[in-house]
Amino acid sequence: MLKVAILDDYQNISQEFVDLEKLSGKYEIKIFSEPFEDEDSAIDQLKDFEALLIMRERTKISSNLINSLKKLKYIITSGMRNKAIDLEAAKKRKIIVSGTEININPTCELTWALILGLARNFKTEIDNMFQGYWQTTVGTEIKGKILGLIGLGRVGSQVAKIAKAFGMQVMAWSENLNLDKCKELNVLPSSKEDLIQNSDFLSIHVQGGDRYKNCITLKEFDKMKKTAFLINTSRGHIVNEDDLIIALSTNVIAGAGIDVYEKEPLPEGHKLRFLQNALLLPHIGYVTAENYSIFYTQMFENLESCVLNKPIREIK
Repeated sequence: MLKVAILDDYQNISQEFVDLEKLSGKYEIKIFSEPFEDEDSAIDQLKDFEALLIMRERTKISSNLINSLKKLKYIITSGMRNKAIDLEAAKKRKIIVSGTEININPTCELTWALILGLARNFKTEIDNMFQGYWQTTVGTEIKGKILGLIGLGRVGSQVAKIAKAFGMQVMAWSENLNLDKCKELNVLPSSKEDLIQNSDFLSIHVQGGDRYKNCITLKEFDKMKKTAFLINTSRGHIVNEDDLIIALSTNVIAGAGIDVYEKEPLPEGHKLRFLQNALLLPHIGYVTAENYSIFYTQMFENLESCVLNKPIREIK
């Protein structure tokens, strides 16, 4: 019987979307609901498994891990991109890597939850309501404000359309900015420096990887308006976390809405957790019932196709 590991199911929720009992006659399935302490622990606990069903960019599937799991045949991830997988190492081992579809609208929706939450001081006022206080802050309107987008791809474009509905001005920059897309969406193409200096809300929507690592550091924070807010629903390492803590704790910028971090889950004692002007969420941009249904259903579809030697949705 094929041994299958479902990794990083933090909420222990995969069985709500797939009937694992029904599959128990074909597969020996184990759910890992906690992150591994380190790579050695992952290797030790996964050494007998032939298939890994993983959530995108949680556990790092490094070349060392791949080469250490001698029985591994299949890696199946949520989404069709996962920079945490060493694809070259998998290819050398002739391990099949495949992915699933993903809805991108949840990330756009969450971006707007963070923007509106920052503009109207949700964190402070929600805390105040529980403590018995009433109206202690003054919010800001977003109509007429400038939204700066780092990235105008699939998610960034959706964010831009909603900004227009709110009556905002929208600017965008990326290293491969599509000028036709800017024209279509009535978005002003910008240099990175102008974007940083003029944005009232600066939202990040580029892919992970080395290209944008430390794209936002103290140098950029110092150029931003003191009244500006940063929103990151993309990848943690795009913003230098130490510099973000300095910028927030010294009021270089007004606040930040963050859903992604350099280390996830974010450690309990992390300094970001204690900053009043940081609106933090636990990487839930893609965490919806609709997406999870797609992920787990298609993961097992992929697994079935691999077993039949007719793999689908391969990532190469």
